[in-house]
Amino acid sequence: MSSSAAESTTGGRGPTRGRAALAGIASVAVALGVAELAAGLIPRVPSLVISVGDTVIDSVPGWLERWAIATLGTADKPVLLGSIVVVSLLLGAALGVLARRRFVLAAAGIALFAALGTAAALADDRNPVLLTLLVGVLGAAAGIGVLYLLARAVHGSAAPSGPAEDATPMSDLDRRRFLAVTAGTTLLGVLAGVGGYLLSGRERLDDLRAAIRLPTPVRRAGPVPPEADLEIPGLTPLFTPNEDFYRIDTALRVPVVEPDTWRLEVRGMVDEPFTLTYAELMELPQIEADVTLACVSNEVGGDLVGNARWQGVPLKALLDRAGLQRGATQLVGRSVDGFTAGFPVLTALDVEEAMVAVAMNGEPLPADHGFPARLVVPGLYGYVSATKWLSAIELTDWDVDGYWIPRGWAKEGPVKTQARIDVPRAGAPVAAGRRPIAGVAWAPTRGIERVEVRIDDGPWQEAELAESLDVDCWRQWYLPWEATEGRHRIAARATDGRGEVQTDQRTPVAPDGASGYPVVEVVVGT
Repeated sequence: MSSSAAESTTGGRGPTRGRAALAGIASVAVALGVAELAAGLIPRVPSLVISVGDTVIDSVPGWLERWAIATLGTADKPVLLGSIVVVSLLLGAALGVLARRRFVLAAAGIALFAALGTAAALADDRNPVLLTLLVGVLGAAAGIGVLYLLARAVHGSAAPSGPAEDATPMSDLDRRRFLAVTAGTTLLGVLAGVGGYLLSGRERLDDLRAAIRLPTPVRRAGPVPPEADLEIPGLTPLFTPNEDFYRIDTALRVPVVEPDTWRLEVRGMVDEPFTLTYAELMELPQIEADVTLACVSNEVGGDLVGNARWQGVPLKALLDRAGLQRGATQLVGRSVDGFTAGFPVLTALDVEEAMVAVAMNGEPLPADHGFPARLVVPGLYGYVSATKWLSAIELTDWDVDGYWIPRGWAKEGPVKTQARIDVPRAGAPVAAGRRPIAGVAWAPTRGIERVEVRIDDGPWQEAELAESLDVDCWRQWYLPWEATEGRHRIAARATDGRGEVQTDQRTPVAPDGASGYPVVEVVVGT
């Protein structure tokens, strides 16, 4: 029996249903792609997919956010966006099957799909209402139009939702044409979405950054002595390259902020609020400092920590200019994307290296790390201090909560004294003989005075420390080890400049950072 005859005998249900699902997937791909392209072409209109993702992030419970960061690390955002797209395409497949019998309902499903994305975008009152609605309508119209045309092809009749028994079976040639058209339509949707992303301005921002000439700081960080970098293979470098620096934030798409239109407000409980342009900020006296930043979600021994040479305007200078009012006990940084983080004003006044940073490792801030300006505050976890894409510094009392506080994190977030073992890697094979045990340790604002290592159940042995650059940045350390055959357990602990020894008490990252000794297990062979 020929394939056409078999399809006719079965009413075309199996093969037709599969093609209907493909039609639905292609329709949703086009709807997403057109909406993304329109958002890229129309200024100030957000991506609907990104808006849905932002809504998910803002709505999920704190324990789920912590699990996602701990499990996925810096891949949490791509996974979330990918999941949204996959779920959307699966819903499209279901709508494609529905369109065989109830096209109007399937079309309404695509319209509802677009309406949900539009509603998520309009939840942010900074987005233009009419233009955002236009993007949603364009995406829905494109998706419904493609579904209608492909459903007609699947059904083989003038009406896409006629009775299944009246369907005209496709020939082999028609099926091949249908699959080619469906694949091409889906590809066009993907290309439209990619085009929307490229039109978001990221490439233009890179060109603008390249044209910026950084001013010479009035106070420079000291030269790096050779003894500060041990250069042991596998050991974390003294300065983390910008492209390797960890990124944990709530922005699903990096905000594109052009310096010519950017403004920084200093407001709230101050005597003289003021606003700075990017050019005015760059004209103020700047400092340079080596500062290690750490994420509160960093597990013991984790890699959500990095060290960089930052340049910017001291926070104290800005606060002195504004004039603090009585009761102004908290500094809240506000991002262009609505994120907030707050920390004690005394920290901004007492820590000389606390700054509005404009440069990182000798170049203007990368877009991923807060261009055109961000807060850098030594000694505090990023969730209470490191506001990227800074738009406002607001002085408040202590009752105002930043973004993460209602989600189960502590109000104050001092960085805990930590050591990490980089060499040897856990589980990696190690040859017997003389081998280094090496890593980094950090306690910003306090410095590192000692690192000790314990092998198996032996005594604590003091490691050799690299030269210290500054109390605010990490120090490398190493211990020569005569590795013998067998399985070994290596632990480390640090002592900071105040004499406080890293605790062995294991705690989770919530609510104020993980604690405990880093431990690696290795097998030494011949």
